[in-house]
Amino acid sequence: MVAVTSSADPATWSASFTDLGPDIAAGRLSPVDLTRTMLARIERFDGALHSYAAVAADGALRAAASAEAEIEAGRYRGPLHGIPIAVKDIFSTIDMPTRLGSSIYAGWTPPYESTATRRLRDAGAIVLGKLAVTEGVYADHHPSVVPPVNPFGAAHWTGTSSSGSGVALTAGLCYGSLGSDTGGSIRLPSGCCGVVGIKPTWGRVSRHGVFALAESLDHVGPMARSVADAAALLAVIAGPDPADPTAAPVAVPAYGAELDGGVAGLRLGFDPDFIRQYATADVAASIDAVIEVLAQLGARAVRVRFPPIEAALRAWHVQCAVEAANAHRPTYPARKAEYGMRLSALLERGAACTGPELGAALAARREFSARVAHTFADIDLLVVPALPVAGPTLAFMDSLGDDPDAILAIGPFTAPFNICGYPTITLPCGAGANGIPIAAQFAARPFAEALICRAGYAYERVTDWHRRRPELEHFAQPRIPTA
Repeated sequence: MVAVTSSADPATWSASFTDLGPDIAAGRLSPVDLTRTMLARIERFDGALHSYAAVAADGALRAAASAEAEIEAGRYRGPLHGIPIAVKDIFSTIDMPTRLGSSIYAGWTPPYESTATRRLRDAGAIVLGKLAVTEGVYADHHPSVVPPVNPFGAAHWTGTSSSGSGVALTAGLCYGSLGSDTGGSIRLPSGCCGVVGIKPTWGRVSRHGVFALAESLDHVGPMARSVADAAALLAVIAGPDPADPTAAPVAVPAYGAELDGGVAGLRLGFDPDFIRQYATADVAASIDAVIEVLAQLGARAVRVRFPPIEAALRAWHVQCAVEAANAHRPTYPARKAEYGMRLSALLERGAACTGPELGAALAARREFSARVAHTFADIDLLVVPALPVAGPTLAFMDSLGDDPDAILAIGPFTAPFNICGYPTITLPCGAGANGIPIAAQFAARPFAEALICRAGYAYERVTDWHRRRPELEHFAQPRIPTA
C-alpha cells in the first residue's frame, strides 16, 4: 500500500464536495491530496468504526492521479471529477471484490460493473472502496462481520443495510456514497448518522449490477453530507438504462440548477396524528419546527390524513420475504449453514408463502398506493420523520428479534414510500437528549426529485443541522488494511 499522507487543508474532510468543485476545476485543490486525506482518515478511525468492508487505496490513488492529469489538461468533467466516494458493498465492481455482507461471496470480484458505479466513474469520481452492509441487504450483519459503530454514540443503532455508508459519511471517511433502500435502508442510516439521503422514485435509478433484497421494493440512491451533494450524485446515476428494463425512460432534470427555486407557494402536507401515533415527543416536536421553518420561507402548511399503514407494512414483509427467497435461490437452501439466523428466517418465510398470501399482500399494496396518490392530490410535499425515535439503541433493536412486525416499530415513516415508490429526501433537523440526530423526510409525487431537493436545500440554507459532526478522537484506532 502507498503512503497516505496529504498536504490538503485538514478542514476539507468535512466540506461538501460541491463546494470544493470550483477549486478542483481551477487546479487549486488536488484530487490526489483529497484522496490521501480520506485514506488517512480511514486508516486512523475505521479500525474502531468498521464502516468499510474493503479499501482499495492503490487503485483510488491511481484514479486520483488520472483525474488530476485530466483536469490539468482542461478536461474537467463536472462536480464529481476528482471526488473520493465509496459505495455500499452490493454494487458490482470489476476492480474490487463485492462481498454482499456474506461469507458466501468472500473474495468474489464480478466480471461486470453496475450501471450506477460506471456512471460515477465516467463522471470522474474516485471509488475508495466498499462500505459495510448487512447480510443479504436485510436486517442483521453476518456473524463474521463486525457491524459499523455510530460515531454519535456507540450504544446506538446505525440504521439498516446502508449503515456503513452513513457512518463513513458522518465521520468524514468519504465525500459521498451510494446506498440501497427496501424499507428504509438509505433513510434510516442517514437519519441515525446525521447525513442526507435520497430514495428516488422506483425506476429513477438503474438497479443493474446491484444485489437485490426485494426487486419491486428496492431503490438505489445517493447519500451525502448536504442536499447539493446528494443532488449532484443523483444527477449522475439517474436515467434510463438498456441493461435494466425497469429503469424508467424519463428525462433527468438538472437537479443542481433547480436547487435555488425555494418553497414559496408550495403546499406542505402534514398529518400530526400519523406522526404522533408512531413518533416520540422530541421527534414530533422537531418535525413541527421543520414545518414552521418552511412556512416562514413561504410554504403553506396543509393538514392531511395519511392512509393507515399497518396492513400495507405487513404486506411489505410478505412481499419482501418472497422476493428475497427468489433472489437467494442460487445459494439457499443449498448453503444454508453459511447464512445468519435473521436472513435465513426471512428466506424460510418467503419459501413457505402461499399463492393466496402473496395475492393478498399485493392487493394491500395496490390499495395503499392508491390511497397515497389521493393524499398527494392536494399537496406538493409531505413532511414526516425518518425514524420514530432519535437513535434507537442496539439493545432495543436486538429486542425486536425476528418479529415480522418489526418494520412497524422502526420503519413506519420509511417503508410506506417503498410500497408506493414515491421519492423522499431525508435530512437532519434536530438532536435528541442523547445527542443522536433527528431527521425529517420530504416526500413528493413520482419523479419529483427536483422538488424534494429544492425543499431540502431551502431548509439547509437557514439551518445548520447538516453541519453537525460527531467527536471522533476517542475512536482513533488503526484499521487493518484490506484490498
